[in-house]
Amino acid sequence: MSKNNCQWRNWLLGASLALASAATFAQSVAVVSFVEHPALDAMRDGVAEALAEAGYDQNNKNFSWQFQSAQGNNAVAAQIARKFVGDKPDVIVAIATPAAQAVVAATRRIPVVYGAVTDPVGAQLVPSLQASDTNVTGVSDALPIDDQIALIQQLLPQAKRIGVVYNPGEANSVAVLEQLRDKLPEAGMSLVEASAPRTLDVGAAARSLIGRVDAIYTSTDNNVVSAYEALVKEGNEADIPLIAADVDSVKRGAVAALGQKYHEMGKQAGRMAVRILKGENPGDMPSEGGTELELYLNENAAREQGVTLPQALLDQAAVVLR
Repeated sequence: MSKNNCQWRNWLLGASLALASAATFAQSVAVVSFVEHPALDAMRDGVAEALAEAGYDQNNKNFSWQFQSAQGNNAVAAQIARKFVGDKPDVIVAIATPAAQAVVAATRRIPVVYGAVTDPVGAQLVPSLQASDTNVTGVSDALPIDDQIALIQQLLPQAKRIGVVYNPGEANSVAVLEQLRDKLPEAGMSLVEASAPRTLDVGAAARSLIGRVDAIYTSTDNNVVSAYEALVKEGNEADIPLIAADVDSVKRGAVAALGQKYHEMGKQAGRMAVRILKGENPGDMPSEGGTELELYLNENAAREQGVTLPQALLDQAAVVLR
């Protein structure tokens, strides 16, 4: 063999080894969110921040990230899930219950980290909140329902009838509704339900509660949060106070919310993804919950909806919008 041919062969061998090495060490994370609204966007950004802090960002040539939103459509969520499974990333992060259900239905092998899921067991993502021995783990945004009811009582001591607008097709919303059915009567209150299967139904559902309720409570239902302005319009016009589980809804016109820090929960989920990228098995990782709640109040919304904010709540609030 000539000297030139030998050099060429060595170059090809070296290039092949380099490519094999890059393929060995290249890692990727795919993120799907059911819909884009402030809370879920904050969670997505928290995931990206935690990954970046661990060196998994755009400056890492051996790492790639992709994000897609299902725009509130279950069929689109299923399509994205199938695409991601075909792409074979190292981890799929699924934000919100319908997105997580679509991804978990699509794969039993690729590690999945769910986020912003209120009832992961009821949604059949994991058999329990302990280590699942499956390909799934994640972070739940479940809120202590007693604390939510206590907030309603502090804000509106005379309230007896609590309206809830919700999507009956969203497992996390149904889980919260069932808790309210059980717990509100214990607090001397009753539940009045109004279903909104689609985002465009939210305003009509809110109107159906006028004259029947003393306040409207909204959970982290993605349909409702996506169309919160329609709810605020009805609340303002009818002097019905809006109390939310999502603090970003206070910025959009709710009077109060005691909710999770979604950016911090995103960082929790991101850190779980990092652990998987570094070799941990998701089935050995128990599900986690949000670690911090914060109270937001909106003085202007309170005036619009005929509420006087108690000084005790003002003193407790992390944020008071004026």
